[in-house]
Amino acid sequence: MRQGFAVFTLSGHIKAEEVAELKALFDSDYRTIVLDLRDVRLADRDAVKFLRDCEAHGMKLENCPAYVREWMEREKERRNVSQSDN
Repeated sequence: MRQGFAVFTLSGHIKAEEVAELKALFDSDYRTIVLDLRDVRLADRDAVKFLRDCEAHGMKLENCPAYVREWMEREKERRNVSQSDN
């Protein structure tokens, strides 16, 4: 716990299977959660979408690997394009 924030450190490979578990774990106010991603080595598309959505809902992502951050931005752009097409 850090100044009213719950800090979770993720490591290794984040896959779709873990996303479901994380969603259940974080079933609360995302604005009070910090995810430290310093030790994340791999993430699949479901994980990247999950992280993008978490951040959009107010969760803070710390030490996010550059490739994950770039992928999140591309997914955000892709989502915006598909929404504007409708």
